[in-house]
Amino acid sequence: MLQLQKIHHVAVICSDYVQSKHFYTSLLGLTVVQEIYREDRESYKLDLALNGVFVLELFSFKNPPQRPSQPEAAGLRHIAFEVKDIEATRVYFTIKGLECETIRIDQYTLKKFFFLSDPDGLPLEFYEA
Repeated sequence: MLQLQKIHHVAVICSDYVQSKHFYTSLLGLTVVQEIYREDRESYKLDLALNGVFVLELFSFKNPPQRPSQPEAAGLRHIAFEVKDIEATRVYFTIKGLECETIRIDQYTLKKFFFLSDPDGLPLEFYEA
């Protein structure tokens, strides 16, 4: 019987590596585990961790095609991060100049959450613990 242990990581392809690296490290606070330049592909692969646990691969490719990222498009809907204080989190991103949705309440869990987008429009959710 299959027994999955956990999600190992999420992979994101970005259109502007420098901008996305700054967003995920400086704004979200993910830490760099490993950064590799793949000369044959002329691209970077950046492994990022959250609280010491590898969670995200950031890839750069020359001219990646656009992908629909509307919340209801087929495929990956969003990445969600758990936070202790949703209001403080939203204020932090607003001060950093990011456009954040209004805080909402999940009708089933009664937890607060909001969305913002990464530099390529990927929806990111921040969900109060």
